[in-house]
Amino acid sequence: GQVLNRAILEKNRPRADIILGIDNNLLAKAIRAGILVPYRSKNLSRVPEELIFDKTYHLTPFDHGFFAIVYDSEKLKDPPKNFEELTSPKYRNMLILEDPRTSSPGFGFLLWTIAVYGENFTDYWKRLRPNILTITEGWDTAYGLFTSGEAPMVLSYTTSPAYHVQYENTTRYRAIIFEEGNYLQIEGMGILKGAKHIELAKKFLDFILTEDFQKEIPLTNWMFPVIRGIELPASFKYAPKPDKILSLDSKDIENNQRRWISEWLRIVSE
Repeated sequence: GQVLNRAILEKNRPRADIILGIDNNLLAKAIRAGILVPYRSKNLSRVPEELIFDKTYHLTPFDHGFFAIVYDSEKLKDPPKNFEELTSPKYRNMLILEDPRTSSPGFGFLLWTIAVYGENFTDYWKRLRPNILTITEGWDTAYGLFTSGEAPMVLSYTTSPAYHVQYENTTRYRAIIFEEGNYLQIEGMGILKGAKHIELAKKFLDFILTEDFQKEIPLTNWMFPVIRGIELPASFKYAPKPDKILSLDSKDIENNQRRWISEWLRIVSE
């Protein structure tokens, strides 16, 4: 959200040609802000329909992933299988989360609970609160606390275990596919209105949907590619994909975001 907010502030004099990392949860806000010009890449046909999250083509998808609770299998032998089990007293102070006001995964987790519980999400957070050790400003801090042993569970992505397999040759850290499903994040790039190099920007958006770009996504962004036919590294055998994929409509998110966050804040501050 910080990148988008900066682009909105610089709307009349953009300092960049392209903005990247605006996801499906921020789509409506980005379009309403009027900072993007539409462009339909000639390579968009290579992207499965379900990953083309902006049918107005202001944003071009370049990667996707799924939020997950990641756990340390050396410290936790019986991880929760669903949201309700995550509230069990046996997991007291065992979970590290990120703040939805400052963190994309943190906001994604809040939306995930709303996708599962609807307006009853506040009751769920009241039940979950005793099991939260801490809520950090961003993912880096949360994951650092997790890997240093502060708690055996953290909010991250289903791809996080693949990183540890790739670089540490360990399967100690594992992602849970919840019975209710996992929440989808699709990240996009767009051309800023007022871009000085608009033709080059269009060429770059074409390039991000080629094999040369997409094959780099798994081991650099630790997300899944968006075009078909990209061979994943062997370590991605430990990056599970959910059968049930959850998401919310971006307009519903924009219309309710402030209320949802203020209700969340009231509960976690009690």
